[in-house]
Amino acid sequence: MRPQSVILTFLGDHVFGRGICVSSGSFIEAFARVGISEEATRSTLTRMVNRGLLRRQRAGRRMYFGLTPLSTEVLKDGERRIWHSGVVNDAGEDRWTLVGFSLPESWQRQRHELRSRLIWAGFGPLQNGLWIAPGDVDPARVIDGIGAGVKVFSAEPRHPTDMHALIGDAYDLAGLGRRYEAFLRRWDRADPEVAAPDDLARSLTLLTEWLQIIRADPRLPLRYLPHDWPAEKAQRVCHVLHERFQPEAVEITARILDTVPDVCQQS
Repeated sequence: MRPQSVILTFLGDHVFGRGICVSSGSFIEAFARVGISEEATRSTLTRMVNRGLLRRQRAGRRMYFGLTPLSTEVLKDGERRIWHSGVVNDAGEDRWTLVGFSLPESWQRQRHELRSRLIWAGFGPLQNGLWIAPGDVDPARVIDGIGAGVKVFSAEPRHPTDMHALIGDAYDLAGLGRRYEAFLRRWDRADPEVAAPDDLARSLTLLTEWLQIIRADPRLPLRYLPHDWPAEKAQRVCHVLHERFQPEAVEITARILDTVPDVCQQS
């Protein structure tokens, strides 16, 4: 697991919404439980500050880290994906959002940024410069700041389009299914992660792995998925285990957290 992913999991589960900043020592103590070194934690915190995901706040001789508008949006998205939207898309209507773009070859940075946003929002490539996603996707989240050359449409499939073939070309369903199955092999057992030191470590590992999978899941309509699609079972396992791990995880977090009020959220 990448240290940044674990930090975001920790922030989402134990810091988000509390109006606090957390000391670097608390991060170091928490992440040592999942095998992340002090050096890796410190360097990751610095990189996250440079990327606008965290901000520093000094109190006395200690440095604390608080959320930024960018990290707040990332954590809101993670909360929505884990607890609200779910992995099953059983919508009755068969509507899709199409994004077409034609950017100059010299706009390498914008092209890379747009493709990253498209994948994040659940889009898959139909052909060069044309991407598709299930449902009605807010285009502002995808094209904001990219500039001209991007077009957005809402569409429904029509005969003779073979949607199963189209989805097979646009998305790696087999690869995604294998990730859900690997998650179940690891976690769907009476005593998962017995080598972990405590339930905080188990909870961080569980949610970090789960977020990495569901952020890659475009939530395709159920009608186009294999009948034995493992996502819903994996989601139940994740939710049950999180509830089981949470009491001890919260207790340990309360013991190790060194915090100060977030002055930005108070102003």
